[in-house]
Amino acid sequence: MSPDWRKVITWGVAAVGIAGLGAATAFLIPTEPLLAIVIVAVVLALGLSAADAAIIPLMSIPLLLVVLRIGRGGVDLSVADAVLIGCTAVAFVFATRPFSPPMRNFLWLTALYQFATLFTLLVNPYLSNAVEWAHAWVLVGGSALVGWTIGRAGHGRTGMTALVVSSLVLALITLGNAAVQYAQGDFGPVYPAFPYGMHKNFVGTALGFAAVITYANPKWMGWSTAWSRVALVTCLAAIATTQSRQAILGLGAALLFVAWRERRQGRHPWALALFAVIPASVVVATMVRDQVESGNQFNSVFQRVTWLSDTIDFWLESPWVGHGLRYWYRGIPGMDFQPPNAEIEVLASAGVVGLLGFVILMGGALVIAWRLPREFGTVAFAVVLGRLAQAQFDLFWSAVQASIPFLVLGICLGAAALHEERHAVDAWAPSGRSASGGLVSP
Repeated sequence: MSPDWRKVITWGVAAVGIAGLGAATAFLIPTEPLLAIVIVAVVLALGLSAADAAIIPLMSIPLLLVVLRIGRGGVDLSVADAVLIGCTAVAFVFATRPFSPPMRNFLWLTALYQFATLFTLLVNPYLSNAVEWAHAWVLVGGSALVGWTIGRAGHGRTGMTALVVSSLVLALITLGNAAVQYAQGDFGPVYPAFPYGMHKNFVGTALGFAAVITYANPKWMGWSTAWSRVALVTCLAAIATTQSRQAILGLGAALLFVAWRERRQGRHPWALALFAVIPASVVVATMVRDQVESGNQFNSVFQRVTWLSDTIDFWLESPWVGHGLRYWYRGIPGMDFQPPNAEIEVLASAGVVGLLGFVILMGGALVIAWRLPREFGTVAFAVVLGRLAQAQFDLFWSAVQASIPFLVLGICLGAAALHEERHAVDAWAPSGRSASGGLVSP
């Protein structure tokens, strides 16, 4: 079938579907106005996505940072989860194809992880296990697909800017909460309470992503040095008020990587990274030492040690396929907590088979990011690396904290593919001129 006929059939089916939805809306307005509004929103989303596949994902980026819960029980979701599911559906249908080899390889890696965790789904059949199995793919594969849609459509800079600006809003809210708390004489960790309660580790991790992006500041984003530095300092200040040790350690690993990889370009001096990382690491080490020396068996350090020890003992009861994803929702005595370590959580949930799939997925993601052109790959590698470093001491499979690094990876993969395509078009343009008529840059 020729491409022209495919296009005619596609638009014909779309027209019939939209007409059907319109008729359903007219029928439902008198009796089910809320459902009618939802259908109208779906029709609008379809129309916008047909015009530009990246419109809905771009508009949704601020909501991808919202962890407010909107459900209960085994299908408990955050706003970020719900929005990401919708954006993934849009991207799955409208994303630019064919995928580039790096993007295709990453999607195969996500499929491999899903296959590896399928065994625990079959051996441990319960609702939250099945829900989390699909949710895990959305957090990683779905986020990357949404990011690819943004970057490949030529909106990589806009997408990254929207992510950083949304993070800056969160940073300012955190700093505002800190100012009120400090004025009351409380200099402990800040847990933002406006517009809803947020955990300090979530805030620290989310702002860490923005800090890495603004520090890397690749040229294709088109940001001024002054703007990126102001954004970086704002995020770092807000992270400091949370006193999130895990976020600080993950951020430190990412900043040092960017400084190391970009050292030859001179754009990211070691001094700036070290100025941020060394004092923060000293503070973290001091806080941990004080908790260890206190002898309080219920502080966060000893609690994590106890949890990890209990989780390993629990894993040994089913070493190959584990006890199921989100097993801590099942009411198992003494196992009602999510393990504060990525690999041990996967080990207890999906066993050795699942852990092997996880290691291949994360290692493969880093390899794919490393092999991208430097201007795209550095920031993608750094964000994923920072998240993995942070997850050695905290939860991994959670909304926002797991999805944003792969959203960034997807944007970079899409932007790199678009750059390669444009470069190829320019290289083949006659008389050394680009498709737009300008001279090809050397």
